[in-house]
Amino acid sequence: MRKEHDFLGELEVADELYYGVQTIRALENFHITGKHIDPDFIKSLAMVKKAAAMANMKTGRLNVSIGKAIVDAADDVIAGKLADQFPVDPIQGGAGTSLNMNMNEVLANRGLEIMGHPKGSYDIINPNNHVNMAQSTNDAFPTAIKVCAIIKSKPLIDSLQRLVDELEKKADEYSTILKMGRTHLQDAVPITLGQEMGAYASGIRRGIKRIKSAMEGAHVINMGATAVGTGLNAEPSYIHDVAYELSEVVGEPFYTAENLIDATNNTDIFADISSGMKVTALVLIKMANDFRFMASGPRCGIGELKLPPRQPGSSIMPGKVNPVIAEVLNQVCYQVCGNDLTITLAVENGQFELNVMEPVLAYNLFNNMCYLKNGVNTFVDRLLVDLEVDRDQCAYWLNRSVGIVTALLPHLGYEVCSDLAKEAYNENRAIRDIILERGLLTEAEMNHILSPEEMTKPGIAGQDVLKNSGN
Repeated sequence: MRKEHDFLGELEVADELYYGVQTIRALENFHITGKHIDPDFIKSLAMVKKAAAMANMKTGRLNVSIGKAIVDAADDVIAGKLADQFPVDPIQGGAGTSLNMNMNEVLANRGLEIMGHPKGSYDIINPNNHVNMAQSTNDAFPTAIKVCAIIKSKPLIDSLQRLVDELEKKADEYSTILKMGRTHLQDAVPITLGQEMGAYASGIRRGIKRIKSAMEGAHVINMGATAVGTGLNAEPSYIHDVAYELSEVVGEPFYTAENLIDATNNTDIFADISSGMKVTALVLIKMANDFRFMASGPRCGIGELKLPPRQPGSSIMPGKVNPVIAEVLNQVCYQVCGNDLTITLAVENGQFELNVMEPVLAYNLFNNMCYLKNGVNTFVDRLLVDLEVDRDQCAYWLNRSVGIVTALLPHLGYEVCSDLAKEAYNENRAIRDIILERGLLTEAEMNHILSPEEMTKPGIAGQDVLKNSGN
C-alpha cells in the first residue's frame, strides 16, 4: 500500500493501482450506472492529455523528460493498455472532474514507472501540476467529448451509408414491381416498390448529411480556456499550440474557438449532434414500420414483402415468425429519441461559466452513436440483404384496388371515375372489368394507361395512345 493525500485528507492506495486518492473518492461517491467509461472516451481524453503535454513542452513550461514520460504514458492508454485503471462511473457529479483526475493520476503514475520511480512520487510527476498543466476539467473534458464523438461518428456514418447502398440496390431490383401506394393507411395510387426503396434511401442520405454537418462543430475546441474561459494559467502560445498538437495526435483538424468563454459555458454543439441522430432515427422508425406493415400477415395481412425468418415468433403458436429485426430497429430508435431528451436537458442546464451536466450528456451521446450504428447494421445484415418480394401479392392488391381509377381522370372525367369507383366498391369488382364492360376504353388503351411506366411518373398516363386512337 502507499499513502496519498488531497486537501480532504489521506487515504491508502493499493500499490498495484495506477490511479490514486481522487479516483478512490469518486468510487466512493458515485455508484450510478454500474457501467464503465466508454473505451473510446478514455482513449480520447488520453489524446487530449498527450496534446497538452506536447504543447506545454513546446512553450518551455513543462520539463521535457517529464513531458515525454507523460506522452509515453498517454500512448499506452491510447493503445488500450491500463483499461482496468479507469473504474469511475460514467455519470458523476463535478462536471467530469472524477474522470479527468482519474486520467491525470494514471498518466502520472505510469509516467513515474517509465522514468523508474515508484508510483505516488508526485514530487517528480504530479497529476495536477504536470499532467493537468494549463488545463481544467472544464476544457479537457468537453474537448475529449468532441474527439470521441468524431471517432464514433465515422462507423455510424458508414453504417448509414451501407443502408443507403443496399436500399438503392433494392430500388434498382424492384424498379418494375408495381404495387398499390397508400395514404392514411388507405389505397391511393400505384407506385413501384423500387420507388419506395429509393425514397427510403433518400431520407437516410439526408440524415447522413445532417449528422456530418453537425459534426463540423466538434472540431472547434476550448483547450486553453482553463476554468471559466479566460485562459488563466495557460500560456498564450499554448492555446494555439494545443489545437495544432491535438490535430496531429487525432488526425483530424481542430481549431481554437473564437470566444473561449462561450465555448466553455455552452454545450449546444452536442445538442446539434444528438438532434441529427434523433431526426435520422425518426426516418428509420418510419421505414421500419413500413416494412412491418408490408410484411404483415403473411396470409391475413398485406404480405407484399417476405422478411427473412430469423427466429420462431411465439412460445405458444407453432409456425409463427415475427418481424424481429424491424422491431429491434424501432426500439433502438426509441432509445435514441429518449436519450436525446436527456442530452437536451443537460445542454440547457448550464449555469454561468460552465455546464456541469457534461458527464450524463457524454454518456447518452456515445450510447446513441453505438446503438444507432448497431441497429442499422443489424437491419442491413439480418433483414434487408435477404429481403424477398411476393410479386403476385403486389399485383393482387393492385388489381383489386379502385385507386387506379385516378389515372383515368384526364380521359374519362371525375364524374365517370367516381361512378366507376362506387360500382367497384359496391359490387366488389375490378375497375378494369367495369370499364371494358361499358366500352369506355379498349383493352389496349387500358393496358397502356395502367402500365407501370405510365402510372408512376409525371404526366398524363396514356395520353399519346388515346390521341392516336381518336379518343
